[in-house]
Amino acid sequence: MHNTTQWIHWANYAGQRALFFFFGILVLLLAGFSTGWWVWHRSLAGSDLKQAPPMGRMGLRGALGFAVIVVSSWIFVELAEGLGLQRTMGLADQALTDAIRLNVPRSVLQWFAAITRLGDTATLTALCIAVAVALLMARRRRFAFMWVLALAGNGVLNTVLKQIFARVRPLHEDGLVLASGFSFPSGHSSGAVVAYGMLAWLACQWVAKQWHLPIVLGAMALAYSVGVSRVFVQVHFASDVIAGFASGTAWLVVCLVSLQLTSGQRTTDMLPRVD
Repeated sequence: MHNTTQWIHWANYAGQRALFFFFGILVLLLAGFSTGWWVWHRSLAGSDLKQAPPMGRMGLRGALGFAVIVVSSWIFVELAEGLGLQRTMGLADQALTDAIRLNVPRSVLQWFAAITRLGDTATLTALCIAVAVALLMARRRRFAFMWVLALAGNGVLNTVLKQIFARVRPLHEDGLVLASGFSFPSGHSSGAVVAYGMLAWLACQWVAKQWHLPIVLGAMALAYSVGVSRVFVQVHFASDVIAGFASGTAWLVVCLVSLQLTSGQRTTDMLPRVD
């Protein structure tokens, strides 16, 4: 009981300072990824691994991808096990949502309501069609196929997961954003991770290496903002969004690793390279 009270207290605290936590977590996320990227390329990429045969380097990238999938899946399972309004996570979720509703100005909520549109089904569908057509015109049929499969597959996966867990959405009566259906996991969060992650990966195939990190960081910031916006506009609980990030990341890495393994040409990884 004491532990539950502490979680509710911290959820209230975070909700009262929601913008600070939004930007603080974003900065930490980007700084942490940038540090990992730098360490990999300055240390591992300059080691004897660089001289390893192609199959060895591919195996290393596959192992790293598998680790990301395992960690993301573990996070999702832990969140799924904590569902329920009478459980600690459910009570903390509700406390955070209520605190945001009471403490965040409507002008800020309207800003997040605009951001959340970047993860709407209509937006991602239009993006999917536009990019697929561009890839086909560039005669990159394999890329076009995997791009469509990644976005469509995530949509099917999210729909199935929502039906399995059947979590009711938080009350949202302010009219900023209307959402129907079940809440867990957030489809906007997973969809943004997959769509903008895949888009960043594709962009890295045609730009110089010095632009790879900025592109990936931009995609991360965009996906993060879309996901968190769902909490601000109160159509998802925080755990829904984190679960969406986890499922989306796992599916994105599955698609990227599959594309890497089946492609007959050299491609640039979203995961760091060692060659």
